[in-house]
Amino acid sequence: MHAKSSVELTSEQTKFCTVTQYDVGEEYTVTDSWLLLCVCTAHCVVGHTVSVLLQPRAVNVDLQTDAMLQVDISDALSERDKVKFTVHTKSTLPNFKQNEFSVVRQHEEFIWLHDSFVENEEYAGYIIPPAPPRPDFDASREKLQKLGEGEGSMTKEEFTKMKQELEAEYLAIFKKTVAMHEVFLCRVAAHPVLRKDLNFHVFLEYNQDLSVRGKNKKEKLEDFFKNVVKSADGVLVAGVKDVDDFFEHEKTFLLEYHNRVKDASAKSDRMIRSHKSKNLLNAFYFCKFFLKVSELFEKTRKIEARIAADEDLKLADLLKYYLRESQAAKDLLYRRSRALVDYENANKALDKARAKNRDVLQAETSQQLCCHKFEKISESAKQELIDFKTRRVAAFRKNLVELAELELKHAKGNLQLLQGCLGILKGNT
Repeated sequence: MHAKSSVELTSEQTKFCTVTQYDVGEEYTVTDSWLLLCVCTAHCVVGHTVSVLLQPRAVNVDLQTDAMLQVDISDALSERDKVKFTVHTKSTLPNFKQNEFSVVRQHEEFIWLHDSFVENEEYAGYIIPPAPPRPDFDASREKLQKLGEGEGSMTKEEFTKMKQELEAEYLAIFKKTVAMHEVFLCRVAAHPVLRKDLNFHVFLEYNQDLSVRGKNKKEKLEDFFKNVVKSADGVLVAGVKDVDDFFEHEKTFLLEYHNRVKDASAKSDRMIRSHKSKNLLNAFYFCKFFLKVSELFEKTRKIEARIAADEDLKLADLLKYYLRESQAAKDLLYRRSRALVDYENANKALDKARAKNRDVLQAETSQQLCCHKFEKISESAKQELIDFKTRRVAAFRKNLVELAELELKHAKGNLQLLQGCLGILKGNT
C-alpha cells in the first residue's frame, strides 16, 4: 500500500489535503485530530478506515474483452485542478516491448489521443469513441470550503454529518471521472482497427510525459469556426439522398435517436438536480422546523441522496455517453455523405473533361480517388453502425433494468419511512 499526502494549513480552522493517492482495494485510516477536508479526492473520514475500489462502471458500453490487449486505470492521483491516471496495460501483441506495463497520463493526453483519431483520414469510416469529459470538481470544492467557513454555526454532529456527505459526493464524482476515462481506452482497445494505431501504442507504452498542452484561445477559436463550417456543410450534405438504402435509413434514425437522447439527458439532469436539491437541505433546518420528525426526514433525505447517485450512475451517465457516441456515429455518416458528394462531383467533372477533351487524365485520377475513398468508408461504416446498435441496446437494457431494481428498493424504503412517520403522528407507535 502506498498512500501519499501533503497537508497545508490554509486557514486557522481548516486543513486541506492537497494530494491523495490510493491503490485498488487498499485501506487507509485518517487520524487527524480535528478536520481533514479532502479537497482533492474527499474520501477520507476522520477516525475511520476507508476502502477504495477503483473499478467503477458508471456507464456500461458492453465492451468485448480481449486477452490480447487489456487496458484499465489502476490508480488515480488528484492534484488541485489536475487528475493523473495510471493506465495499466496487459498485452500479448508483438508491437509492445513488454507484456505488462503502466504509464501516468493526464486528461489533456486523452484528448490528444482522441483528436489524433478524428484527424486521421484512415479512420474516416469508423465511429471514433467519444472523448472523456474534463474533470470538474469546482462545485464540490466550493461546498467543502463553505462548510469549513460555516463550522461555527453548526453543532459538532451536524458538521461531521455534512462533511461526510460532501466527501462522499466528491468521491463519487472522482470515481465517475476515472470510469469515463477508462471507458474511452477500453473502447479503443476493443476496436479491431483503432487498437493498432501508433499514437495509441505510444499513449499506452511511452513512460515519459507526452508534452501535450491544452488548446489556447486561438486554437479554440479555430475549432469553433471549423465546427460552424462543418455544421453549415452538414446541412447541405443532409439534403443529398444516399444511394444506399441502409445508410439513408441509418442517417434518418441517428438524427432522431441523437435528438431523443439529448432531450432525455437534459431531463434526467433536471430530475437529478431536483433530488440533489432535497439532499442539500441542511439537517440543521430540518431539526429547527420539524423537531419531532427530524430523524425521519433525515432518513428520507439520505434516501434521496442515494436515489440521485443511482440515477446519475445508471441513467444520466449512460445517456451522456451515448449522446456523445451517437454524435460520433453522425459524424461518420457525415464523412460518408461528404465523400459521396465529392464522388458525384468528380463524375460530373470527368464528364465535362471528356466532352471538352481537356484534363481528362487529371479528372480520371480525381474520380478514382474519390471513388476509392467513398467505397472504403462505406465498407467499414456499415459494420460499425451494426456494432453500435448491438452495443447500445445491450447497454441500455442492462442499465435500465438495474436502475429499475434500485428504484424499487428505494421506493420500498421511502414507503416504510412514511408509514412509520404516519404512525408517530397518529400516536400509534
